[in-house]
Amino acid sequence: MNSSAWEKLQGATLSLARSGALKDRITEAYRNHLSMLDETELPKDLRDTFRTVSDSLTREPPLVRGDDAFRATIRKMSNGEAEQVATSVVRLFGAVQQRATSASHRTHNGAQVVPLYIAETRAAESLAAEA
Repeated sequence: MNSSAWEKLQGATLSLARSGALKDRITEAYRNHLSMLDETELPKDLRDTFRTVSDSLTREPPLVRGDDAFRATIRKMSNGEAEQVATSVVRLFGAVQQRATSASHRTHNGAQVVPLYIAETRAAESLAAEA
């Protein structure tokens, strides 16, 4: 997995989090982010999920000149189907984010990553114990 996949899924998720009609938000997420994501950028076990999302967004054939499969599909999509697509995109982003976080923890050569406020608290406690 590369950071490009993470960035595209993050952008799609942020598009979905904005205000407005869900189908409009899905359109923005798809056009500006998801359509640019190649499934090979994702971990192998997430590719089927991404393929399912992509297929569910382009399953209808274009019926009007100048139309495309995405526009035809979004027009026919029910609100429930739109919610399922949005949920799947957010879950994909969460899975990719979790892996990126895990990988970053592993790259610290086994060193424990401690939030700064905890480190500061421990240092203050250590100084107080020495006094």
